[in-house]
Amino acid sequence: MIKFICRMDKESITQELVKLGGQDKKISCTEARKLAERQGVGAPEIGRLCDSLGIKIFACELGCF
Repeated sequence: MIKFICRMDKESITQELVKLGGQDKKISCTEARKLAERQGVGAPEIGRLCDSLGIKIFACELGCF
């Protein structure tokens, strides 16, 4: 079951994305999908957050992002 991101979840996911993205502001598709699964949210939600943070997702495997 996929849940919507509440503000508290969004803050923790945002922090993790910034950490994963590092100075390059890039994360792999695999990292993004694992984060979505850990947080119980859909890949599109992670994709939208990455877009809003200027984080690029590379090595896309399934066309999810």
